[in-house]
Amino acid sequence: MADRGDNSKSELMAELNGLLADHFALFTKTKNFHWHVAGPRFRDLHLLFDEQAIEIRDQIDVIGERVRKNDAYTLTSTGSIAKHTQIKDQDDVTLTADAMVKELHDDNVKLVERLKRMKPLAEQAGDNATDGLLDDWTDMAEERVWFLRQTLKA
Repeated sequence: MADRGDNSKSELMAELNGLLADHFALFTKTKNFHWHVAGPRFRDLHLLFDEQAIEIRDQIDVIGERVRKNDAYTLTSTGSIAKHTQIKDQDDVTLTADAMVKELHDDNVKLVERLKRMKPLAEQAGDNATDGLLDDWTDMAEERVWFLRQTLKA
C-alpha cells in the first residue's frame, strides 16, 4: 500500500481493529446464545447460532493478519477488544430465544454498517486487498442479518 502522506492508512487500520473487536465480541455473544438458547426452536437456533459463530470466528484471523500485513498493530487483550467494539455485552442467560435472535440481528446490522463505512477508507488508502475483503465480509454479514431477520418472522 502506498504511503499517501495522509491519515487514510491509519484511519483504515483503526477501523480494521474496530472490526476485529466487533468480530471477537460478536463471536462470544453468538456462542453464549448457542449455549443458552431454550424453547421449542432450540435445535434450529442452537445450530444456526453455532454456524454463525464459526463463520465469525473464521474471519478473526484474516482481519488481524490484514492489519499486520499493513505494518500496523492489532488488538492485544480482552480490554482492547472491549475498548474498540460497538457490540454490547450480554450476560443474561435467561433471554428468550426471540430476544437472542433480535439482539444478534441488530449486532450484525451494526457490523454491516461499519463494513460499508470502511469501503471508502480502503479506497482512499489505496488498499485493494482490504477493499476486496470488505466486499466478502459484508456479504457474509448481510447473509447473517437475512437469516436472523427471517427467523424473527416465525
